[in-house]
Amino acid sequence: MKARELRELSEDELRRKEDELKDQLFKLKFQHALGQLENAMKLKSIKKDIARIKTILGENKEGKK
Repeated sequence: MKARELRELSEDELRRKEDELKDQLFKLKFQHALGQLENAMKLKSIKKDIARIKTILGENKEGKK
């Protein structure tokens, strides 16, 4: 996901999206450990998306102060 798309979402939607991505990441790590993961780059992509969401949430929090 692009940061521009994430900035359009509300805080609740961002938190839900973060939870979904964390769940996906957990499942992918499990598959990777078992040797069943076909695309290891998916792990990196999801980690970056989670970081983007956390950054945007932090920016929003700072802006409200």
